[in-house]
Amino acid sequence: MVEYGDVIDPDINNTVRSMAIVMERESLKGVLETIPTYRSMLIIYDPTITNPKKLKKEIIALEERLSQIKIPPPDTVEIPVCYGGEFGPDIQFVAEHNSITEDDVVRIHSEGEYRIFMIGFTPGFPFLGGLPKVLHTPRLETPRTFVPEGSVGIANNQTGIYPLASPGGWQLIGKTPVKLFTPEQANPFIYKVGDRIKFKPISAEDYARLTGEVKK
Repeated sequence: MVEYGDVIDPDINNTVRSMAIVMERESLKGVLETIPTYRSMLIIYDPTITNPKKLKKEIIALEERLSQIKIPPPDTVEIPVCYGGEFGPDIQFVAEHNSITEDDVVRIHSEGEYRIFMIGFTPGFPFLGGLPKVLHTPRLETPRTFVPEGSVGIANNQTGIYPLASPGGWQLIGKTPVKLFTPEQANPFIYKVGDRIKFKPISAEDYARLTGEVKK
């Protein structure tokens, strides 16, 4: 585990993302996989080929060259979301907790772009930074045993999307018909760490139509 800080910070996350990209390009001997997070990077390696002491020297050498390496700009991925009702059972609580209306929750949540700080918990779950303070809402006191696939939620100062049905304690405000994890494809994810997510409000009718298209 290589740590670059102890807080959630865009600059720290930029360093982590850049190092993950550089290490993938360099293909260090013995490194099997790198997993970037908010502030650190997990390196999985073959101990018969390399070791932490050797990896540390190689990583420091890469860090010294980091400013000379061009990192590709992030992509922006638009995610359609049907907010409220059966799709977002906790939207009323989020609104009341912050003394705003449900329409305000939809408008504010869909206005900005959110940075993907890390992907984890379940395959393809994007932990998104940049949630406006007016929407900050604590997690559920008792997590649900089942959260439907595609649910969009809020937990404290973060927002995210459940790519698979699973247990979860986030406040659910909407749902997307988009498949976020398709393991049968060569690239199973539609985004990567560092990309931006933009939410687009849609109607229940649009949700049903897009769901049909996804199934086809």
